[in-house]
Amino acid sequence: MMTLKNSLTYFLFFFILGISAQENSIAVPTKTFEVKVVVEDKSTGNPIKNADIFAGGSYYNYSPISSNYIIKAKVGDEIRVTHPDFDTVYYTIKSDEEIRVLVEDFYPKTKPYKSNQSSRKKLSKESDFYHKYLDSAKFYKKIDIDKSLSFVEKSLEKKNSRQRNSASYKVLADVYLYWKQYDLAVNNYKLSLQIKTSLSTKIALAKAQFLLRDYSASETTFSELLKENLSNYEKITVLEGLGDVHFVLKKYNSAKTYFNEALDLAKKNSVTPKITDLNSKLADVFAAEGNIQQANSRFQNSLNLAAKENVNRALKEEEKVADFYNSNRRFDDEIKLRKESLLKTKQNKLSSKKSRVNDSITSQKINYKIGNAYILKEDYKEAIPFLQQSIQDADKKKDIIVEKDATRKLSEVYATVGEYDKALKSYEDYVKLVDESYIQKEQEIQQVKRFSKKISDNQNRIASLEKDKELAESRMNLAYIDQKLSEESNQRQRIIIYSLFGGFLLMCLLAYFMFRNIKQQKLTNNLLALKSMRSQMNPHFIFNALNSVNSFIAVNDERNANRYLSEFSILMRSVLENSDEDFIPLHKEIELLELYVKLEHNRFKEKFEYQIDIDETINLEDFSIPPMLLQPYIENAIWHGLRYKKEKGKLEILIHKKDKESVVISIIDDGIGRKKSEELKTKNQLKQKSKGMSTIKNRIAILNDMYKERISVSVFDLFENGEGTKVELLLKKK
Repeated sequence: MMTLKNSLTYFLFFFILGISAQENSIAVPTKTFEVKVVVEDKSTGNPIKNADIFAGGSYYNYSPISSNYIIKAKVGDEIRVTHPDFDTVYYTIKSDEEIRVLVEDFYPKTKPYKSNQSSRKKLSKESDFYHKYLDSAKFYKKIDIDKSLSFVEKSLEKKNSRQRNSASYKVLADVYLYWKQYDLAVNNYKLSLQIKTSLSTKIALAKAQFLLRDYSASETTFSELLKENLSNYEKITVLEGLGDVHFVLKKYNSAKTYFNEALDLAKKNSVTPKITDLNSKLADVFAAEGNIQQANSRFQNSLNLAAKENVNRALKEEEKVADFYNSNRRFDDEIKLRKESLLKTKQNKLSSKKSRVNDSITSQKINYKIGNAYILKEDYKEAIPFLQQSIQDADKKKDIIVEKDATRKLSEVYATVGEYDKALKSYEDYVKLVDESYIQKEQEIQQVKRFSKKISDNQNRIASLEKDKELAESRMNLAYIDQKLSEESNQRQRIIIYSLFGGFLLMCLLAYFMFRNIKQQKLTNNLLALKSMRSQMNPHFIFNALNSVNSFIAVNDERNANRYLSEFSILMRSVLENSDEDFIPLHKEIELLELYVKLEHNRFKEKFEYQIDIDETINLEDFSIPPMLLQPYIENAIWHGLRYKKEKGKLEILIHKKDKESVVISIIDDGIGRKKSEELKTKNQLKQKSKGMSTIKNRIAILNDMYKERISVSVFDLFENGEGTKVELLLKKK
């Protein structure tokens, strides 16, 4: 049996332990003062009214009365100034002196603007519209999701800077997060980060992933944030987030480590709201581990700290601690604490319509939980008035769920105490409420469906707008380049790009030179081939000419021999003069042909007559032809067609116009024909002819390759019986 002395000893021990725990948990507050923050355009001196200033866990907006931002802070606090049109500014408070943030080139420019006043005003007006849309979206965030989303959509309609688009998608994600559309919130936070990285957006993403129950992704995002240059408040938030993830995953030791690390940082920097939250969360961890004593100590600390903040925070913590008492069957402590909460609720006239955060902290719910606590401790008569009051308050506030549960409990209590009439009446009321709640639930389901459809339609419109602006194509590459690469990796990437570009240029130059070299080589080869072919003038021509001279000498016909040699030398001189040319004027070629045919006619006067007919409408200066190209065909006509004919034959050379761009040169003989000529030839002659004709074909092919298909030749029989030959050469203009 414990003596009075021992009881006092234990009491003093636990009392001192509780005091010391509170002293360890509650940081000595540092003096808070007001600081004026001025944010203005450096070039014009105009105030920037749409910035968000974050300090000590709170956001501050522009004050039109003082024409600046008034924040509450203390020495050592870090403030963050964010705006869609300039980079985030960080500053550590050193005193209560005014802080000035001067922004250069405030208005974003998609193209260089003129310095005149009208264009500046126009740009300013467009910028104001964007910020009005964004401010309206934020204003309606907790009131009307449709309006809020429509204003976000308007802010995205025009082509904005990447920073503005990133800010718009963050606001969109914030709206979805508030309305518990966590999957959409996560997607839009990611999109915002892909466009432009931001620590606040990344922290919001990690929180949204946690609420979506994607704990692995949330832990990864929070862990990545620890590597960033965070402010004190941001670091506390990240450590707290990691603690939340590990607590949910039942990794209690690591959860306590993160919570304690965050708590130490919060104490060091006197971040009172976070000290309250972290004490409360540590209590949750101890309770989950079954360490009731430590949990109780931490909950007492959080209650004391919450009471110093505000009524809402105090009510929220009292609700949590009361639930803890209930789970540990400390019903008297629970009832006492809930009665205090009930008193605070009545004094402040708090209702579920005022704050979504405190939906569970309403008078009807508190009365119901007090009545339930009395039932659990089997004090049924004490439970009845609280259950009745819960039913009454719930009826006034149309809270059918609480009214239904309280009515059921009241019926059970009446039955327990023997008041069966009242129990029956309460049960009948309960049955009616069940029916009403079922109908209400059906209505809520339909409302949720309509609500989901509205959200889906809005999101689809915004996604379509994003696609129309071609953000979908570029955002991933642009975002990850800006987000992931440090200055060093950027430099390395530039070097790689320059190297690749240089290598590409080098390869292009190499390919060009190779192509040019191949082309030059091909041209050289073609020229050599042409020169070789030109030098291969049919040796029969020279040999036969010399034989003719010899025959004139043999019969002492000196005069004809001299004349023949003279004409032959003129022909040879002309051939040699043109030997280096690919093309000569058509009239020169005609002169050579006339001279050649005349020489051949002198030798074979008894074998053929000839006629050269030229269309007078042809301007011969407009056309050029490879030298001595026609001579082999004329030679074939004379030597292999007309020479073997028994009667005297005829050779015609006709030049007539086909169209404005081309002429046709026809070589026609009425000789024995190609087939009969082949039969009369010796094997050696067949070989020579074949080689000669192939040389002509090769020469034409090379010239056409070099000069774009200027010449084409076709050969066919003149008569149906195979006699006679007609050669047609199509010659195009220069």
